[in-house]
Amino acid sequence: MNRRVQLAFLFLIGVQATHSWEECLTRLYDVFAPARAVSGLVSADLSRGFLLLNVALVTFGFACWAGPVRSGWRTAGAAVWFWTLLEFGNGINHLGMAFWRHGYFPGVATAPLLLFAAAWLATAARRATPRAVAS
Repeated sequence: MNRRVQLAFLFLIGVQATHSWEECLTRLYDVFAPARAVSGLVSADLSRGFLLLNVALVTFGFACWAGPVRSGWRTAGAAVWFWTLLEFGNGINHLGMAFWRHGYFPGVATAPLLLFAAAWLATAARRATPRAVAS
C-alpha cells in the first residue's frame, strides 16, 4: 500500500471516530432499533454498550491501519475495500434515514465526511492497483 492509501485509510478511521462520537452524543441507540439491540447485547446500560461497540470498531480500524495497511500485508487490499464499502454504506444509510424522517437523524452531520473519506480511499486504492496489460 502506498503512502496515499495509508493516509486516506487513516483519515477514514479518524472520520469514523468523529462519526461514532456524534452517534454517542445524539444517542443513536435510542432511535435506531438495530443499534439498541446490539448495544443491549454488550451491556444493560445501552449508552455504555453503544460506546464500547464504537470504541471496539474504531480500535479495529486503527489496528487494520497499523497492521495490514501500513505494513503492506497481503490482506491490506481486503481491509481497504472492506472499510471503504462499510463506511460508504454507513454514510448513505444515515443520509437516507434523515431524508426519510424529514429531519436530523443521529450521525447525519458527519455522514458526508464518511462519504468523502470512503471516496478518497477508493480512488487512492484504485490508482495504486497495478492494471493488467493486454497483449
